[in-house]
Amino acid sequence: MDGGGGPGPELVTAAGPSPAPELPPEADPDVEPLPRGGFRCRLCQVAAANRPSLAEHLRGKKHQRLRSLRAERRAQEQRSLFVSGFARGTAAEELAAYFGAFGEVAAVVMDKEKGAYAIVELREAMSRERALAQPQHALAGRSLRVRPREQKDFARPSPGRGAHREPLGAGQLEQALCQAKDVDAQMEQLVGLLELSEGERRLRHLLVALFQEVFSEFFPGCSVLPFGSSVNGFDAHGCDLDLLLDLEPTKSLQSSARRSPGAEESILSDIDLASASPPELLELVAAVLRRCVPGVRRVRAVPTARRPVVKFSHKQSALAGDISVDNRLALHNTRFLRLCGEADERVRPLGYAVRLWAKQQGLAGNPAGGGPLLTNYALTLLVLFFLQTRSPPVLPAVARLRELAGDEDRVVVAGWDCSFPQDAVLLEPSANSESPSSLLAEFFRVFGDFDFSGRVLSLREGRALPLPEAGELFKLGSINLQDPFELSHNVAANVTEKTAWRLGHCCRAAAKYCRSLQYRCKSTKGRGWGLARLFQPGAVEPGAGAASFLISIPVPAPRCPEEPGGGFKEICAGIAFVLHDVLRCGCAPGKPPKQLGAPGAGQSLPEDPVGGKEPPGDATGVEEEPLQAATASKRSQPDGMDGAALPRAKRPRVNSPEQEEEEEEKEEEVVASWSCTVWHRVWTGRRRLRRQLLHGASPEEPEEGGDSLELEQKVSEAIVQHEGAARPPEPLLRFEASARLAGGGRREPRVLLRLTPSPAPGPLFRDFFHFLQAFLPPALRRRLGWGPGAAPQS
Repeated sequence: MDGGGGPGPELVTAAGPSPAPELPPEADPDVEPLPRGGFRCRLCQVAAANRPSLAEHLRGKKHQRLRSLRAERRAQEQRSLFVSGFARGTAAEELAAYFGAFGEVAAVVMDKEKGAYAIVELREAMSRERALAQPQHALAGRSLRVRPREQKDFARPSPGRGAHREPLGAGQLEQALCQAKDVDAQMEQLVGLLELSEGERRLRHLLVALFQEVFSEFFPGCSVLPFGSSVNGFDAHGCDLDLLLDLEPTKSLQSSARRSPGAEESILSDIDLASASPPELLELVAAVLRRCVPGVRRVRAVPTARRPVVKFSHKQSALAGDISVDNRLALHNTRFLRLCGEADERVRPLGYAVRLWAKQQGLAGNPAGGGPLLTNYALTLLVLFFLQTRSPPVLPAVARLRELAGDEDRVVVAGWDCSFPQDAVLLEPSANSESPSSLLAEFFRVFGDFDFSGRVLSLREGRALPLPEAGELFKLGSINLQDPFELSHNVAANVTEKTAWRLGHCCRAAAKYCRSLQYRCKSTKGRGWGLARLFQPGAVEPGAGAASFLISIPVPAPRCPEEPGGGFKEICAGIAFVLHDVLRCGCAPGKPPKQLGAPGAGQSLPEDPVGGKEPPGDATGVEEEPLQAATASKRSQPDGMDGAALPRAKRPRVNSPEQEEEEEEKEEEVVASWSCTVWHRVWTGRRRLRRQLLHGASPEEPEEGGDSLELEQKVSEAIVQHEGAARPPEPLLRFEASARLAGGGRREPRVLLRLTPSPAPGPLFRDFFHFLQAFLPPALRRRLGWGPGAAPQS
């Protein structure tokens, strides 16, 4: 007799076995309890408040219909085959006739877009097993690849359009960050808000599997390997899908096949992969993408890139991506970044924060008004270099990682040593105890005054090297950031001097902000604080409010008021000229903060017509009759002193972020204000139009096209004419602009131009601001004769 605790024998009566007890509704495998009470049906995505409601739902028609549909789909999957390898143009009837030899065929579903594969459904599961038991299949002289149809989780029919998740808007991101308790919590939260969701990762995995399936048909033995942002630990919503098509095994198989008589014809029959040039390989890969991969469009080979690629986009997932055929170093760079992210929990929050900050400041990405900018890879390496140079270091140098690598980790690619441990557990724990928020503040402080062009940032050594130590093959530039493995590659070689200067300038402004209470303390009045304000373009400049953007314009000092271009009124007049005459903005005098001061001398601004009506006699919407800007001063200037050299008032002690911000604004001199409108996208396409105008210049004109501001005026006029001479019904942008004095004494004098958009700033205004931030200072220097100030290459 069984003395255990297992179930006893089933009770049998004259009427037969007793019916099984009915399970409670919450025991249904499709049901899950909710944290705050109640239940949720995962199948139907329906919540029920209590057990009776749940039982009623489970008996309802909707739930029963979905259960029946799910059972039917699973039965179909267990009877179906995934078939590929047949010739293009093969009819469904031909496949049905072939597989009819194993049992009755219920349906054949062909890939409608490319015709690269088919799903063959048989009536009986045993028929499928007989087909799978046969080792080889062939149709019309071509080998077929036959495998079981993949069994997928049942997805409830939904009116949605795929698994693509839209990223958070700027307002949503700011609102989410402001709920955190401190900056460290904000940085941790930022990672969760920006990184890929599990659904997005799964979608990318399925795309890689699809590419592997298709390319294996044409390149037997090949591997499709993801690298870059999708898998390096610093992924973000919408990042590109970078893929490496490894053809080395295929080249070996092709070489063997050519020596074997009777080899079957394929797409590779007329191409020798071992001797094919990179452009030929790229065109071959592009042809497979266009013809055979479902959902792929906009395929374009780029053989002239540093690493030649084939670009593509995928319709259903809304993803863009690249495929390269000779970039194995990228795989090791990807693994290195992932190792660093796993080595210390502070690495990823710092990397995400710096990358988003740089993007919002127009230093990274591809905003409409920018030139060559920092890539996400370069910014991530900059963060890792910074962590290597802390005392004590947060991360080890690559040279130290090479010492820790085991025999199985040693690898050389294209002559470069890429050896490092694959497991972060093998690394020595860091003795550095700085918090993530402190590290972020130190990052800005260190790089605010860093000599980017005079030294080489070496992740291999974990220190800045003198220029000669970088080697003769290393390409020097405005920022010298050495790849951790390919030591001849400067990953920031594309960055211009202007962008390098802006990086230092923005780091200095951010470093100053990080010393303030507004960074360290949560606002009690609902204002942006911590990262939320740091990420706003121009918001961390002194005097910038929560909804305003600041442009800092250095003023050469000392300058005499009598010297041309030296007085503050002339500076305001120069700003007026650039906004109105060069960029074709509509402007009107703004409301002064105090009583009107004396009218400014020099160039004045025109009035902007009310209501958006086109003014007479000017198709571009610019008034002929000029009006002066409203000017005011918070305190009178001493006699004989130029405004740019005004002494600063002694700053009182403050005890809250709000008081600190208010006191900071009091240090400045409001001297002029304007109400501005932007009617045309004058910040887009300027580089191309500038080249066209220079190319079409007559022989007697100077090579630079004369005065650079005259050329910029022509560029703006060409943009206006291209969009249509008539003014649109409403302006694209409206904003208030006010000029302020700052600095003086021992500090560098500067003009702060504050832009306050109305309504709240959107992506269009941010693009305009990034352009103006780079365009205005050099244009003003040229206008006032302060020295070289060539117009920015936007």
